[in-house]
Amino acid sequence: MRRPVTGEVHVHYGQIYVESDPDSATPDLFEAFAGQSGGLCGAAVPGALFLITGLHTGNVGFVVEIHDEAPPLDPGWEDVVEVSFRPVSERTSLVQWAGEAVWDLDLPRTDYRVRYCARGMDEGQERDTKGPEEPQTDSYLLQFWPAPPGADRVLRQTSQAADRWHRCARELPPPPTPEQRAETERLARRAQERALEERRLHHERWEWGGRLPSERLRGVGGNVRGLLRFDSDLVHALDAAGSEVQCAVALLAARRACDAAGLIGVAWVTRALTALTERRPLPPPFDDRALLFETLVSDPQVPTRSVLEAVPPERPPYCPPMPPTTAGRMRVPAADAAGPEDGRKPPGLGRALGAFGPTVPVGPNAPRPIEGVADGPGVVVVHPSGTPRSPGRISQPHFALPAVLAAAEPDPLRAALDAVWHAVNTYGEHYPQLLAEIRSACSGRMEE
Repeated sequence: MRRPVTGEVHVHYGQIYVESDPDSATPDLFEAFAGQSGGLCGAAVPGALFLITGLHTGNVGFVVEIHDEAPPLDPGWEDVVEVSFRPVSERTSLVQWAGEAVWDLDLPRTDYRVRYCARGMDEGQERDTKGPEEPQTDSYLLQFWPAPPGADRVLRQTSQAADRWHRCARELPPPPTPEQRAETERLARRAQERALEERRLHHERWEWGGRLPSERLRGVGGNVRGLLRFDSDLVHALDAAGSEVQCAVALLAARRACDAAGLIGVAWVTRALTALTERRPLPPPFDDRALLFETLVSDPQVPTRSVLEAVPPERPPYCPPMPPTTAGRMRVPAADAAGPEDGRKPPGLGRALGAFGPTVPVGPNAPRPIEGVADGPGVVVVHPSGTPRSPGRISQPHFALPAVLAAAEPDPLRAALDAVWHAVNTYGEHYPQLLAEIRSACSGRMEE
């Protein structure tokens, strides 16, 4: 015989547990005692024992013994019950409330008979809470020995507390069969998967302006999520439009961006816009991105134009859906005897242990804030890092050229979305007038 636990243990809500499943929560009172005749040691859930004490909160005497065969019953114990138990893993532990302390019982995975003996339950229940310096009121002995499974039994009942717990257990319905338990777990998994999917769709719908995107829109890439922040309705409208409308919008956005940046009179930019109109490949220097921005910097015909950067409309933060509530409480023999208000404890040992920025050229040709020009008042920009600041000024020609490149994309939808995105950034603080024209052009062409 060995004693892995001896001395005192601390109890809360008159409970302590034996757990062997690292992936499962401790069962509640209803589950643990379902169908039993005894109400002190709940063994209805495989791999777990739910042990009741008289004292609500404080230290009680507690000993655990592991025997090779059934030990004799000591007549000094006032209340005695027996149940059957089989660990579901290689580690079985005595566990205090919420995993505050754990004792390894070192039980091999085999069938056991368990005897739970109590003394002084009525005194413990009357004391309710025991301070560290106060004398011990109730004590308990938990014994294990190998034995085939059998029904639970009440071997001795003396205290009124034990009598109430036994009557409470006998009022409970029988535990579910293994088949019923498996079906319940299957349904719970399905419900959890469904809830996770609904939550994902709820967030995605919020991201996309109140409606779910098409599969094509999900996979289009580019700057679609950036444009969503400025005009989600336009994003969905462009997705619903045909390729001819998308190509027309891409060309319009590129032209408006170049016009706002003062590039319409620059010969090599004009040639590119003509190529877009005629649906020909873009001419040099648009066929080499590095050369393109070198030309932009070196050409004296390119004007110096700046504008306060575009700031999308503020939107409310995401509010996830409220999880479904669970109802129903257990009737227990004494107030608070089973735990907190809902009769449950926190998860068992296993569970307790267990943006974007504007698209700009990179490198020496990247646009820099224009010196000597003050930032705009009253608006705050929050970058992906989470750092707030006032809107800065940007070089419009540096944002207009990417709109031309975007309009030449072979995918008409991506061409339209990216060209509009770069045009929005080119217009900066004046972007609402651009989007109004794009929306009007898009809806007018779709009605034709």
